[in-house]
Amino acid sequence: MKTLYSTLFLLLAWSLSTAALADSDVRPLQYDDVFLLEFASSPAPAPNSDTIVFVRNWMDRMQDRTRSTLWTVNADGSNLQALTSKDQNASQPVWSPDGSRIAYVADGQIHLYWVNSGRQAQISHLQQGPGNLTWSPDGRWIAFSMFEPKRASNPVSLPGRPEGANWAEPPIFIDDMNYRADGRGYLRAGHRHIYIMPAEGGTPIKLTSGDFDHSGQMSFSPDGKSIFFSANRYEDWKSQPINSEIFRLDIESRELTQLTDRNGPDHSPVVSPDGRMIAFAGVDDRRLAHQNHGLYVMNIDGSNIRALTADLDQHIRGFEWAPDSTGLFIYYDAKGSGTIAHQPLRGNRTVLTDEVGGLAYSRPYSGGAFSVMADGRVVFTHASTERPAELAVLSQPRGSVRVNTITDLNRDLLMKRDIGRVEEIWYASSVDEKPIHGWIMYPPGFDPEKKYPLILEIHGGPHTAYGPYFAMELQLMAAQGYVVLYTNPRGSTSYGEDFANLIHHNYPSHDFDDLMDGVDAVIARGYINEDELFITGGSGGGVLTTWAIGHTDRFRAAAAINPVINWYSFVLNADMYNYFTQYWFPALPWEDPEHYLKHSPISYVGNVTTPTLLFTGEADHRTPISETEQYYQALQLLGIDTAMVRIPGASHALHTRPSNHMAKPAYVIYWFEKYRE
Repeated sequence: MKTLYSTLFLLLAWSLSTAALADSDVRPLQYDDVFLLEFASSPAPAPNSDTIVFVRNWMDRMQDRTRSTLWTVNADGSNLQALTSKDQNASQPVWSPDGSRIAYVADGQIHLYWVNSGRQAQISHLQQGPGNLTWSPDGRWIAFSMFEPKRASNPVSLPGRPEGANWAEPPIFIDDMNYRADGRGYLRAGHRHIYIMPAEGGTPIKLTSGDFDHSGQMSFSPDGKSIFFSANRYEDWKSQPINSEIFRLDIESRELTQLTDRNGPDHSPVVSPDGRMIAFAGVDDRRLAHQNHGLYVMNIDGSNIRALTADLDQHIRGFEWAPDSTGLFIYYDAKGSGTIAHQPLRGNRTVLTDEVGGLAYSRPYSGGAFSVMADGRVVFTHASTERPAELAVLSQPRGSVRVNTITDLNRDLLMKRDIGRVEEIWYASSVDEKPIHGWIMYPPGFDPEKKYPLILEIHGGPHTAYGPYFAMELQLMAAQGYVVLYTNPRGSTSYGEDFANLIHHNYPSHDFDDLMDGVDAVIARGYINEDELFITGGSGGGVLTTWAIGHTDRFRAAAAINPVINWYSFVLNADMYNYFTQYWFPALPWEDPEHYLKHSPISYVGNVTTPTLLFTGEADHRTPISETEQYYQALQLLGIDTAMVRIPGASHALHTRPSNHMAKPAYVIYWFEKYRE
């Protein structure tokens, strides 16, 4: 760790010196500006006023953590003020039905804030962290989900240990299919269950039972006697990782009634304000790598299920009932942009805005959030290429649509730094003329008469998408004088299910051609030095980076972030192996090894001549560091200039620690600078 950060400080000093040589009128971002970022999330409007509570996320430089506090603001942007102190790490704000209280989670416990008095107090003393807080209609109870540990006994007891002997730690016996998860490490035995507790505090009451997980969105019946939720309670749930159904739980009797029954996930039930219907999301499982979840409604008793978005070829990411129960507001991505539309129960859907964005400080393709106010206005996290997510309110005066941004959390950063301009680009694929969407980020002070180095940045997933959002990592690379191209090749979401599944059982393949066509399209503009082309990407982008350098030598250097380079070893090491083997591949690896190797970058490593940097967290269980080590050692055996950067303690989500979020682009630029002309 000490070596890593001492090297990083040298890199920062280098970047500061290069910035000092730039035009005095240009103020590019610096690496440690990561700690200045703030963004809004989880907006929650009061049920009876214009007050909105939201989570204000900020970077703690001393603790190297992202932290969150609750703030309130009026719908017109006035009266912005803190609700919790920075001493609390607060999240998940939920208003009581009468608007008198706000429940939230802080430091692993449930807290209440009383609006009239301004007092707040911890009301729980839980052994595990709660989630999915949900008020009962009368405001007397709070339901939540919580992990319940299961006592795991070791089947072997070793004899002969003398009293006071200093033996090794005992072996750990594992027999669960899912035994580790990225970001959580090796999992404790146990399951998540649903609980309720009195809203004034008290003893939590467990409502569900069995060796099943019960989590996600919950919703009370109008009379408060039942809770609707989603769970996979099939006996063979381990082999059906995405299957789930909607259940009604009778609180008094604990009786469960299953309301849906199909092969596929049904989830996120929400009871309509008039109490007559339930909306939920789901899809018929066809074992495709990407499947769009649609919006459905059914009667409160589970009858008359019907689809509302069968004609919408996009994945529903969120929804909320309109106050009058005549329709819903839905959130989905379309052509990379977060979109909110009004979906009536009967009639045509109306798109309201395509400016929704979320945690874009960490990844360019992160999701946003929205909520509906009592009068039908919508508060949402607003996307922009120029700043992280702010809050905005959407209204519809006289049938028109008006969006008003009501926070400005990053004005201090924007006053001192110049943000790289972003331009949308479309080009045709050389494979089949399909239109490919992307964005070009220019360095501050860009002059089209000059020649610039180009970085091709590739998104992960592979079933995700870039969009017109603020992307700090890309901005930090552009700030060093690079033009950055990022695109959505085939396989990307938000362009229809068929486009996403062009790489189904065929990844990587022609997505590589789509990426190279994008590079050619930018070169044709005349401001790129063709001898200074560079390539990088994380996760699925790391896959395509290593695939690309095995199929072309046009790049001066490459930086592959947490890549997969051997699909055979990947599916037998990744945390979600029971999902990947069923949905990403036509057979188990030993049944069709040729398929796995045909699409593995390691199979083409003998073609590589490109100097390559590899960068992965040591605690990555999604694309394990053993993948990076295989490629590093193969390149070393071939005599290719290569380096490996290991991030101690980091999971697949490298951005979780702000310093790692800073280190990633710093090392990429360091590596690319070594190989510039």
